[in-house]
Amino acid sequence: MKKSLQIALILLMVTGLKTYAQESIIGEINYADLQKYIALAKENYPKRKAINETVTKTQNELPITALSYLDIFNASYFYRPESRSVLDPVNPYNVNGFQFGVNVNLGSFLQKPFTAKKAKSDYKIAQYQAKEYELALEVEVKKRYYTYIQQINQLKIYTTSMQDNKNTADNLRGKFEKGEISLDTYNQSRINLTNATTAKIQTEVNLLGAKDSLEEIIGVKLSDVK
Repeated sequence: MKKSLQIALILLMVTGLKTYAQESIIGEINYADLQKYIALAKENYPKRKAINETVTKTQNELPITALSYLDIFNASYFYRPESRSVLDPVNPYNVNGFQFGVNVNLGSFLQKPFTAKKAKSDYKIAQYQAKEYELALEVEVKKRYYTYIQQINQLKIYTTSMQDNKNTADNLRGKFEKGEISLDTYNQSRINLTNATTAKIQTEVNLLGAKDSLEEIIGVKLSDVK
């Protein structure tokens, strides 16, 4: 009789594990919510904002680079009052009045096309990096969301497991008090209940961590997402 009860207890545990193992979270995925979370992460996540600012910065440098072509020219003038005598009558270019001149920096002139190309390349690189990070951000949001859903379902499983083990332990307690089962069988039921309770508590902690992680990347509380 005692041996049959022990076998029944083991079969109950195995059957419970098989039942829990058959659970799936695929049907629990809400893709509409997931797209909202991705959009929020792209809008609120600080690193995404920093990368967007880099793109804007490199874009704004393009017209600045174009205008910098004027830097290669250096205009100057010299004014000598008409009432003054000419400094060098032999030099026809040394006269009274205004004298204008333009200097060209040859080094800057040769360098500007390469500077313009570099500015365009920097802008393209910033765009590619932003796109790459956007894809990585989507993957990260999905991963955190899936973990969150996983923890919700694991909590359901461990809650059911704990309740089943509690019912079994309570039932075997009555049998033990009547002398129908051994102390080892009753103790095993209590150990199973302790393990199930511990697993449930740990899963609750994991769920809270997964929720915090998801909220951190989307920038708002899940309860505030409409």
